[in-house]
Amino acid sequence: MTSRDSAPMLWVGLGNPGPEHARQRHNIGFMALDEIARRHGFGPWRKRFKGEVAEGSIGGQRILALKPQTYMNASGDSVQPAAAFLKIPPANVIAFHDELDLAPGKLRVKLGGGVAGHNGLKDMRRAFGSPDFWRVRMGIGHPGHKDAVTGHVLGNFAKADQPWLEKLLDAVADASRAAEASIAALSGMALALPEISAHLRAAALMPISDDGAARIAAGVVAETFWNALRAAWPAAPGA
Repeated sequence: MTSRDSAPMLWVGLGNPGPEHARQRHNIGFMALDEIARRHGFGPWRKRFKGEVAEGSIGGQRILALKPQTYMNASGDSVQPAAAFLKIPPANVIAFHDELDLAPGKLRVKLGGGVAGHNGLKDMRRAFGSPDFWRVRMGIGHPGHKDAVTGHVLGNFAKADQPWLEKLLDAVADASRAAEASIAALSGMALALPEISAHLRAAALMPISDDGAARIAAGVVAETFWNALRAAWPAAPGA
């Protein structure tokens, strides 16, 4: 059974609540989710799961968009109850967040892995008891010295940032259709991974584990999203 037949997907924008944080670099996850919801005609935002939620669909897949209102360091206290109530596994969760280790405007997609000191991701990992959720990492650049990091992430985007920021958010909203389709396909093949791996081993074509097969498939998803982003925004930094 695929995710299209059962649970919705949970798309999480990470950020801090309140108008004083609205334009800060740390809130680019909120900005991305707002643009996705607007572009794809999601319903109105309402309060639920210690956050703000909006429901909609992309390509026939039901999606719950969630902006935790718990502050970044306690994001898991909003995300985990929402996922548990709707019976959504971590593999059907995508977190949109700022990334210090990527240049402004660059974007990468990955499944699982470390959190690179990001407190929102760290708390989601704690709450899920697993790192195996998707991340859309949106570059905000590094200020150059660790003592300047807090001021950088909690500072507003500069006026000079607005052209690339607006184009990036537009492109993420456009590319979200490809991300949904490829991740839903990966969820659908999860049940078949043991059989696929066993067949490859029996045929001596590839000594691969179930987890290895899943990681290869995850790489295909990331590549699909990145290709869609480049198509939506040909001038993307690093494209």
